[in-house]
Amino acid sequence: MFTWGVSTSAYQIEGAANEGGRAPSIWDTFSRIPGAVANADNGDVACDHYHRYEEDLDLMKWLGVDAYHFSIAWPRVIPTAKGALNKTGLDFYDRLIDGALERGITPWPTLYHWDLPQAAQDKGGWNNRDCAYWFAEYAHAMGEKFGDRVKNWVTINEPFCSAWLGHLYGVMAPGIKDLQIGINASHHLLLGHGLAVDALRQVSSDFKVGVTLNFTPAIALGDSAEDLLAIQYADGFDNRWFADPVFKASYPKDIVEAFGKEVPIHPGDMEIISRPVDFLGLNYYFRQTVQYDAQAKPLPYKVINPPGVERTGMGWEVHAETFTKLLKYMHKEYGIKEFFITENGSAWDDKVVDGKVDDPNRVSYLERHLDAMFQAKAEGVPISGYFAWSLIDNFEWAYGYEKRFGLIHVDYQTQKRTPKSSAYYYRERIKNS
Repeated sequence: MFTWGVSTSAYQIEGAANEGGRAPSIWDTFSRIPGAVANADNGDVACDHYHRYEEDLDLMKWLGVDAYHFSIAWPRVIPTAKGALNKTGLDFYDRLIDGALERGITPWPTLYHWDLPQAAQDKGGWNNRDCAYWFAEYAHAMGEKFGDRVKNWVTINEPFCSAWLGHLYGVMAPGIKDLQIGINASHHLLLGHGLAVDALRQVSSDFKVGVTLNFTPAIALGDSAEDLLAIQYADGFDNRWFADPVFKASYPKDIVEAFGKEVPIHPGDMEIISRPVDFLGLNYYFRQTVQYDAQAKPLPYKVINPPGVERTGMGWEVHAETFTKLLKYMHKEYGIKEFFITENGSAWDDKVVDGKVDDPNRVSYLERHLDAMFQAKAEGVPISGYFAWSLIDNFEWAYGYEKRFGLIHVDYQTQKRTPKSSAYYYRERIKNS
């Protein structure tokens, strides 16, 4: 049985930032920093999913999906990051989960999609090893609360973004620019994942537990020794740094040496991080072209944008064939027993014209990437489901509301939802599968 779904995340769609006992997250704080987010946008209202979840669930039912991959907002359910649970916040997810199940849609929650409670950040956030243990307590509490109805769990979404974009480059919350802190955060995120796997399994042996990692394959324009080195470093930084600890219980030696920094590993950490998972949630959007650059930091390469390449509204290269290669490589290299594509999608400059949104570029992207995924599946890669990113347009982090990834258009002034051509395509694809 192949699972067809859609994905969203809490801070990007829920809104109700100051309602129901929810406390601020690092994204509430970050979005107030002048210049941090395009147009000074924030997630205070977003898509108002907190109040309009029934309408959004109805849209999912109309699409014909049988699973909904969303995230639980840690600051909504445990405002102080550890300790007392917030009943009003829990009640919202009760209604959401029950509403999904009533429509024949299986809930697939992610526990962490970047919205760390500000209370945790005030104590050091992911730079503080204790944060991994707070996360495990939160995971255990969610398993106990929702485990009677939720069987599929994702611990952490894209630690790459939290660690590198949030703590090294500072372009995402919490906006820190420090390599050592980035390395610390990456390790503590992965440790939190492993501890959460244990915590969830303590609640129920029936749970299916996995982690979601994003992968960005790299190519170079030539095949010189320097070109190959650039590819190696890019792969190590983007992909192996997170996949190797989870599936091989070690960090890639070449990248550790190139960083020239200490990874804060305590005895037993790698065994915890590499706890067997039931599946890998794999996110794929694009491939990148890299070039060796001895002066570049933290590693000697840079990303370049060669001309004549098809790109999305994010400037990301469209290359579906790489999706097939990536899935086959991950299966062979890491021996992963089950894959779910937890995010795949594209942003375009969508416009409502005469009450309709025609998005042929997204339809083409979706069709090619679904075909590429099924090609990998036909060649033996154990892929059990696909979740399109995203159900609806949303707050796209530092890009604010400028970038639209949704199958369904959102008018942020009126909150009107309008299915795009891609939604109709996805609906037919599911129906005919």
